[in-house]
Amino acid sequence: MRKKVVVGNWKMNKDLRETVALISELKKSLGSKIEDIGVVICPQFPSLAVAYSLLKDSKIALGAQNLSQHSDGAYTGEVSGAMLRSAGCQYVIVGHSERRQYFKESDVLVNAKIKSALKENLIPIVCVGETLAERETGSTHTIVTAQVEGVFHDMTAEDVQKTIVAYEPVWAIGTGKNATPEQANEVHRLIREIIRKKYSKPLAEGMIILYGGSVNEKNASSLFSQANIDGGLVGGASLKSETFAAIARAAADAMRLFA
Repeated sequence: MRKKVVVGNWKMNKDLRETVALISELKKSLGSKIEDIGVVICPQFPSLAVAYSLLKDSKIALGAQNLSQHSDGAYTGEVSGAMLRSAGCQYVIVGHSERRQYFKESDVLVNAKIKSALKENLIPIVCVGETLAERETGSTHTIVTAQVEGVFHDMTAEDVQKTIVAYEPVWAIGTGKNATPEQANEVHRLIREIIRKKYSKPLAEGMIILYGGSVNEKNASSLFSQANIDGGLVGGASLKSETFAAIARAAADAMRLFA
């Protein structure tokens, strides 16, 4: 049975003081509710080391929001996988739609970043998803297929098995809109089918695929109870301990449905 995973992407929010406060609240709010699921938080770069020091005695794992495709060198402003690993990270988000939209990251670049993350034993959370225009023109399957094949280009089954995929319909991120559970499950099922054809059925069936697109405490249960949805990549709702804890509880409840 696949594990449910909930990832909090803090984006460009929370300074050091606020990071300390939120982690303290999260540890209290989550308590023993995360025994059977994976919980990851991804603060901004300046807070990673402080976050790690606060999380060492908890079951909450640490992730980063991005990394460079380069291991070192004259790349001002970039952060390598080795640096993230030394700061205590176990996970890293790669190819988030905001990176694609605002910083023009392509599937080729995302592919290189996945390989950079794996080189440092980081677990990449690889994002794919269509825009509103693409969904309205009926291109969702074409776009998602191209993205999945692009980001995993020239990668072995062994390496792909070490990744997590996050389906995030761009039109549902931070908008308050979200795909219906059935719409989301359909695309998750598509992603599994792409992986099955490209690699194998066991790899596809074992892959953790998260939904990211305005996940909150109200819709988490209905999303996570879908057969192909293994948790969430949570944005704004991860910035409040109570709502993030409620989403984690929904994931734990969903785990019991499939036990």
